[in-house]
Amino acid sequence: MTATTTAPSAAPEHPRPAVRPPSNRLRAWATRAPLLPALIFMIVVTQLPFVATLVISFFDWNALYPDARSFTGFANYGDVLSDPALRKSVWTTILLTVAVVLVSLVLGLALALLLDRRFKGRGVVRTLLIAPFLVVPVAAALLWKHVLYNPEYGLLNGLLHYVGGPQPDWISNTPLLAVEASLVWQWTPFMMLILLAGLQSRDQQQIEAARVDGAGDWQIFVHLTLPHLRRYLELGALLGSIYIVQNFDAVFTITSGGLGTANLPYTVYQSFYQAHENGLASAAGVLVVIGSIIIATFALRVVSSLFREEVSRA
Repeated sequence: MTATTTAPSAAPEHPRPAVRPPSNRLRAWATRAPLLPALIFMIVVTQLPFVATLVISFFDWNALYPDARSFTGFANYGDVLSDPALRKSVWTTILLTVAVVLVSLVLGLALALLLDRRFKGRGVVRTLLIAPFLVVPVAAALLWKHVLYNPEYGLLNGLLHYVGGPQPDWISNTPLLAVEASLVWQWTPFMMLILLAGLQSRDQQQIEAARVDGAGDWQIFVHLTLPHLRRYLELGALLGSIYIVQNFDAVFTITSGGLGTANLPYTVYQSFYQAHENGLASAAGVLVVIGSIIIATFALRVVSSLFREEVSRA
């Protein structure tokens, strides 16, 4: 009789506790953590001063009489909107912005169409055309004021003297046009770069098919190129408007705000640094910021739509 041995039963294994994957919220915070220092810095540098400006705008506060300040609510905003000088500066800002943006867009489109063609030395020409946008704004305004506009030794009057023409005082005779010309010279390269990027993103097969069907250059430009550039034209107009609405350098340097060229930023400067009206200047500054935010909102929508179009093509 053989004895049978039974193997001892193995001890039951205890299941290991399941490791929970990190939650989506924790993962999101982990990816955003490196951006927190930059976000905190941006809030401290930009948002806190704006909040302080917003608070000051509700006070009747003259820096020469700091103890006499009082809360006035929206009275400063009413003064900004009802003061004839301030309303004129708003109108000057609109004229300056519209004129510079439209002329810069037209010239930028012409230069972009030129640079979209292949020719010898295109890289050098492109670099030279971009150069005005890289000049410091104050330096550009000084360049136009002294090198070009000066009635005694300026380049414009020198050329007119060479051909026997008149010798006008450009800044005194056409002050707003003088400021606009300097800004157009500086912002045309910016518009050119945006529109050149749009031209180089066109569907070349569609253009070649149109040429095969007998379409000329003008028909291709009107029916294919312009509709394709619509978003880029909007983007250039909106971004240019954001910066030119806030422009201070050209007005301050060329005309010192005189002769009807004082725009809203220069009027804010006059109210704050010359009249010492902190509350009134803060209210005008808040209105400038609100207008810039409205324009920037439309600009961001255009940029996001451009990105969506590029993703859909890819």
